[in-house]
Amino acid sequence: MVTKARSRHVLLVDDEPDILELLELTLLRMGLEVTRAQSVGSALEALKAAHFDLCLTDMRLPDGEGLRIVEHIAQQGLDVPVAVITAHGNTANAVAALKAGAFDYLAKPVGLEQLRALVKTALKLPQTQTPVEEPQEQALLGQSPAIREARRLIEKLARSQAPVYITGESGSGKELAARLIHDKGPRVGHPFVPVNCGAIPETLMESEFFGYKKGAFTGADSDRAGFFQAATGGTLFLDEVADLPINMQVKLLRAIQEKRVRKVGATQEEPVDVRIISATHQQLEALVEAGKFRQDLYYRLNVIQLAMPSLREMAEDIPEIARAVLRRLGGDAAADFEPDALEALKHYAFPGNVRELENVLERALALAAQPRLITVEDLHLSPAPSESGLEAPTPSSRWPLQEYLDRVEKEAILEALEKTRFNRTAAAKLLGITFRAMRYRMERLGIN
Repeated sequence: MVTKARSRHVLLVDDEPDILELLELTLLRMGLEVTRAQSVGSALEALKAAHFDLCLTDMRLPDGEGLRIVEHIAQQGLDVPVAVITAHGNTANAVAALKAGAFDYLAKPVGLEQLRALVKTALKLPQTQTPVEEPQEQALLGQSPAIREARRLIEKLARSQAPVYITGESGSGKELAARLIHDKGPRVGHPFVPVNCGAIPETLMESEFFGYKKGAFTGADSDRAGFFQAATGGTLFLDEVADLPINMQVKLLRAIQEKRVRKVGATQEEPVDVRIISATHQQLEALVEAGKFRQDLYYRLNVIQLAMPSLREMAEDIPEIARAVLRRLGGDAAADFEPDALEALKHYAFPGNVRELENVLERALALAAQPRLITVEDLHLSPAPSESGLEAPTPSSRWPLQEYLDRVEKEAILEALEKTRFNRTAAAKLLGITFRAMRYRMERLGIN
């Protein structure tokens, strides 16, 4: 006996009959079951009465904002991705919805091709949030509060299409985090395209990002796709996004807002279905204040922030990470550390983070006096003196003062959250501060 597969069920919320008719017809043609609602109240009643695989809601409804539906789904822990329809050019509403937990958004007038792409992506989400095991070389290792918080956020971000802005020092694993968000989400079967924004000559940026048509300029002897087209259906990772020149920032902002790009030499824009993840080791806020980075683009990229911890913030995890790196570098031949070598690694500053750790161990493995046994001497960790003759800062450095205080405060908050199973009210009580102060400090330090 063949069991018929359950048809996927979509809740469609809009108060305009013509738009409801068009959207419902499109969804029905995709083989989906549709329930209509024309207000916030009727949508909430429908969510109580039945299970839905997707909710698609307008932002402006007769009895309130569609944002209430997004917040209700998030607060109730319903396993329902929700996408919002916003007025053309009203990006503030879209950003507010994404921050509240919306899966994605569509701008009016709704393009049916973009609607179909959004629906297909949303329906690929796993029905439960069971963590996906990844190979160890692709995993974020460690059990410190900082790295556990990063892993928790990655699992959550994988179930959204909101733009993610990853911060962290050079070598702290920002690209690895972006790949994990992609691999754990519904776009996993599509391309992950990493782009180093600082490595592209300014004169080539537009054609590299958006592609070009044959004859657009000298040497353009055929049509060529850009990064956006190459990442269709998948994720575009913009590394070192702070290095983009201002004129390119304007074009990137339009592409992200409109979800459309125009090839160099083309007269028509084409829709693109791409998730944007960006990263930089620089302080974008400072660049915005200095007028070197557009504020509107910053707000579009920094919808949800993920802070990758430095090795200094997770010193207790260094032995585990070091052994994993050593196994990868040594291949089948087993190698290990002397206890003093591991202790030295734990107390080294690692300004280059995991990337520097990998370089140190690769050199140590090649030059070790005793085959397959790494000693303190093999590591060559003595910090080089600075030009002033002072020793290089150690992990316990108290300067710059603000960075040190922020690090201590962040570690205390993460530890309190860990002890209270991420109950912010209980964590604030444990720390002896008000809930409002707790919320402010978490936002300032990038703890989501």
